[in-house]
Amino acid sequence: MREGTMTIIEDTWVKIEGLNIHLYMAGDEGETVVLLHGGGTDSAWLSWQPAILALSTRFRVIAPDLPGYGKSDTPRIQYTLQYYIDFLKRLLDQLGIERATLAGVSMGGGISIGFTLANPQRVHRLVPVDSYGIQRQYPGGLWGYYLVRLDWLNRFSWWLLARSRALTRASLQQIFHDPNALSETLVNEVYEEIRRPEAGLAFRSFQRHEVLRNGVRTNYLDRLNEIRAETLFIHGENDRLVPLACAREAHDRMPGSRLEVIPSCGHWPQREKPEEFNRILLEFLGAAKS
Repeated sequence: MREGTMTIIEDTWVKIEGLNIHLYMAGDEGETVVLLHGGGTDSAWLSWQPAILALSTRFRVIAPDLPGYGKSDTPRIQYTLQYYIDFLKRLLDQLGIERATLAGVSMGGGISIGFTLANPQRVHRLVPVDSYGIQRQYPGGLWGYYLVRLDWLNRFSWWLLARSRALTRASLQQIFHDPNALSETLVNEVYEEIRRPEAGLAFRSFQRHEVLRNGVRTNYLDRLNEIRAETLFIHGENDRLVPLACAREAHDRMPGSRLEVIPSCGHWPQREKPEEFNRILLEFLGAAKS
């Protein structure tokens, strides 16, 4: 159990199809908001700690460690986007949640969009944050493709990160716009996560499935107009991994959606600009129709 200011965050577990799944739960009033973290070495706590505290005074908040991440089990399977979409459905079923608001960052955003398209009746509001699934190209171009496809090179890069806090810090600076916003505490938390024995296994599998020589496997742009849930895109102005132009196009293709751009911010706005991010999210959830 973790304690925040006036908030107790429950550190708990559920078992889903034989897997031990770790999640954080906070708040017991209002609608349910499910927070989905990204890929790489991310976890529910790394991505969503400030947001859990901010949201839990008005909402029931659930933030799972997805399979292969954080404290959850890491089965030896193919970690595809569809796997995570199906997992989210099983999680909501297990928790008895018929309908929820979904907020997801990066890979978690792609999961939330895909889940909404597959299960429209179960999503109240949708908040993709610097989301995967709205871009045509993978970051890094041809170099990024070979880094993923040459498994030994991909594994070696993870091996290096796990042995160098300085390299871990440098990698985080690529997703932050302002290096001064990157606290030593956060660097330590990420470095601890990346030193897990199975760190990177799930994300490498996800990359192998998603990254193609000429782009990415999953691109939801042509289907966004099917979504009827109230939707807010939140995006860092200076995101190097998913450029702002991707979010602008997604917003343009989705009538009735909103786009909030956080200035001087990279790919991880809920950690780089937590106060501004939480204000935007709370305003949307408070103003959206119930």
